[in-house]
Amino acid sequence: MISLDHRADKPTSPSSCKRGAHEAAGYTHGPMPRSPTALNALPGHLVRRLHQVSVAIFSEELQALGLTPLQFAVLNEVSRHPGLDQRSLARRVDLDASTTGGVVDRLEARGVLRRQLSPDDRRVRLLYLTDAGQELLQQATPPVQRVQDRLLAPLTAAQHQQLMGLLNTLLQGHQDAPADD
Repeated sequence: MISLDHRADKPTSPSSCKRGAHEAAGYTHGPMPRSPTALNALPGHLVRRLHQVSVAIFSEELQALGLTPLQFAVLNEVSRHPGLDQRSLARRVDLDASTTGGVVDRLEARGVLRRQLSPDDRRVRLLYLTDAGQELLQQATPPVQRVQDRLLAPLTAAQHQQLMGLLNTLLQGHQDAPADD
């Protein structure tokens, strides 16, 4: 049984949302209707709940490795782009610099990530996985794939593709998404 965390998140500014496709689908900006709305009719509520499910499955699958979703994201991106600087890493994993710094600090203390001074700019630290970091990432990859499989298990292959397209459309509509290469 998956245990879900029901802590409230900090509210975000609605001014960061772009108008467009969601309005065409019938959703509008403005005050909530006076009558109560069923929570399952609110996209934000459903996204929050699905995030809770995803994090719970991730925790269950990767508990033995002691790895969080953010730590996996950092290890994965540093593995894909050895020598990435911390600011670029923050953009790639869509985190602020302070949060990224904390994740990098914890991974470095754990001995799975190392910082190295840039030969071009001594203020910049370049990030690399250690051998232990490479091993941890290899161990984490199969359980992370199981997380994805479990999360999407209720969907058909066509629904899976449709969901991924819609999620990417929503994200691109609300932010400047980093290029995926």
